[in-house]
Amino acid sequence: MSLRPSAAVTKDWVRAMATTQRLLEMPEPTLAAVVHEHAAARGDSPALIGPDETLSYGELSGRANRYARWALSEGLAADDVVALLMPNRPDYVAIWLGLSQIGCVVALLNTNLATDALSHSIKSAGARHVIVDGALAARLPKDVRAWPDLVQTVRGLSGAPLATHQRRTPRPADRALYIYTSGTTGLPKAATVTHARVLEWSGWFAGMMDALPEDRLFDCLPLYHSVGGVVAVGSMLVAGGSVVIRERFSASRFWGDVAASGSTIIQYIGELCRYLAQSTEADDKIEHKVRLACGNGLAGDVWERFQQRFRIPRILEFYAATEGGVSLTNCEGMPGAIGHVPKFLAHRFPVALIRVDPETSAPVRDAAGRCTRATTDEPGEAIGKLAPAAARFDGYTDSQATEAKILRDVFEPGDRWFRSGDLMRQDAAGYYYFLDRLGDTFRWKGENVATTEVAAVLRACPGVVDAAVYGVAVAGNDGKAGMAALVTDAAFDLTRLHAYLAEKLPGYARPMFVRLTPALDTTGTFRLQKAELAREGYLDSRDPVWVEESK
Repeated sequence: MSLRPSAAVTKDWVRAMATTQRLLEMPEPTLAAVVHEHAAARGDSPALIGPDETLSYGELSGRANRYARWALSEGLAADDVVALLMPNRPDYVAIWLGLSQIGCVVALLNTNLATDALSHSIKSAGARHVIVDGALAARLPKDVRAWPDLVQTVRGLSGAPLATHQRRTPRPADRALYIYTSGTTGLPKAATVTHARVLEWSGWFAGMMDALPEDRLFDCLPLYHSVGGVVAVGSMLVAGGSVVIRERFSASRFWGDVAASGSTIIQYIGELCRYLAQSTEADDKIEHKVRLACGNGLAGDVWERFQQRFRIPRILEFYAATEGGVSLTNCEGMPGAIGHVPKFLAHRFPVALIRVDPETSAPVRDAAGRCTRATTDEPGEAIGKLAPAAARFDGYTDSQATEAKILRDVFEPGDRWFRSGDLMRQDAAGYYYFLDRLGDTFRWKGENVATTEVAAVLRACPGVVDAAVYGVAVAGNDGKAGMAALVTDAAFDLTRLHAYLAEKLPGYARPMFVRLTPALDTTGTFRLQKAELAREGYLDSRDPVWVEESK
C-alpha cells in the first residue's frame, strides 16, 4: 500500500476549494451558464456521449435552451416544479439544465418506483408536470399532466441564447433540483438541492479529480441520484470534459465499453467494484486509459484487489449526504477509509462522531445535557456542524423530516448539527470508516432501503397479518440484504407473495429472506423488537426461512 504524498493531497484540497469558489462567484450561478460558456469557446467538443447520441457543448447548450423555451411557452414560472422520469441518456441532463436555468425546480424521479411510492414522490415535490419517457408513462398516476417523449416537441424551438425578457436568473440559494433519499420515515423524501450546491459538488470534484478538457468520465450510475446525476456530470461539464453516459451497469460489458469510449475516469459505487472484482479473467487483458476511479462505498476487502487487478492508478473515495451537512474525502488513497479532514481545514469542515443508544438511536448526553464524543475507533454517529459556522442543510419538502435531521445544543448552547444517520469510526490517524446505518434504513445494491416502506407493502399482501423488515449481513456482499419476518393466515401463499413483491417493489428493496413466525414481539409502545430478529438472521432462525434464489 502506498499513500499519496502530503504535498499532492494538499494541492487537491486547495484546487477543489479554488474551483468551487470561482463557480460560486459567477454572475449567473447555474451549471447551465458554465455549459453556455464552453459552448461559446469550444462548441464542437463532446459534452455528453451516449450509446446512440452525442451532444457537443454547442448542442447541449442549444438543447437546454429549447427546453427552457418549452417551459416558458407552458407558462411555467420560477419555483414551479417539474418531475422527470426517464432512463439515463444525454437528453436527461439537457432537460434539467434547461428548466433549472429559468428558475424551475426539477424533481428527479427514481425509475424503479411504481404505484404508491411514485405517486408519493410526485405529490411530495408539488410537481405540476411530469416529463416522462414513453415506455414509463403507464406508471404515472392519472391526475398528473404528463409529457412523454418531449424531445420531439422541442425540436422546432430555437436553441439560441434566451432573450433578456426570457431570462429569470436564479440566485445561489434558489432550488435547482429535488433528489430523493430514503430515510427511517419510509417513503422517499425529496431533498432540496440548490444551485449553490450543484456548483459546489461540481467544482469540488472537478478540483479533487484535477479534471481536464481531455478527460472522459464513464457514468453508468442512475442520473436521478446525486452521484451519477450531479457529481459525475457536473464535475466534467465544469472542466470542459466529457461524460460517457450508459443506461445501467453491466459487469460483462463494463471494461470493454470503458476502453472503447476512451474513458479516463470511472464513477463507481462500492457494489459495482465488487461485481467487477468477481468478473472473469478475460477482463484483466482489456487495455484502458483509466487514470482515476471516483466514488463511494468501496469496502476495504475489495479496494486493493480491485485497484491491482484492473490497474487503477488512483482511487478517490468520498462520503457525502445528498442533503448536505457531512462530507469527507479520502484523497490519500487509504484503502477502506471514506475520508480524512486535514488539520488545517478542520475549522471549515467540522465533523464529529457522537455516541448513540444502540436500541433507540438517540444521542447519549452527559449530566450537563451535552452530547458525548466517540473515542478513537469507537462507533459513533457522524454529525456535521451547520451554518452560519459551517455547512448548510437545505432540508426536505417535508418540514418535520427536516427538523428531525437537526441536532441542537450538541456541544454548546445553541449550536446546530446535521444528523447523518450513519455509524462510523475514526482511527488514530484521523481516517473515517463507515460501519452501518442507524435506525430502520439499510443499504443494499447501492440503494438505501426503508424498512417501514417495505413492511407497509408486505402488510397489504393477501395472507400477511403483520411484517417486520430488517437488514442482515450476507458474506461477500456490501451492505445488508433485506429480510422479512411475517405473521400469516390461511390465505397466505409464497408464490403469490413473490409475484406481488415483483410488481410493487424495485429489485433492491425486495426481501431476499422471508421468515414465517407465529408472532412478532413488540415493546410496551407497540414498536417492533427487530434487534433479536436481525441478530438471528437467516442462519440461526428458530422459524422456517425461504430464500429468493433469483437475487
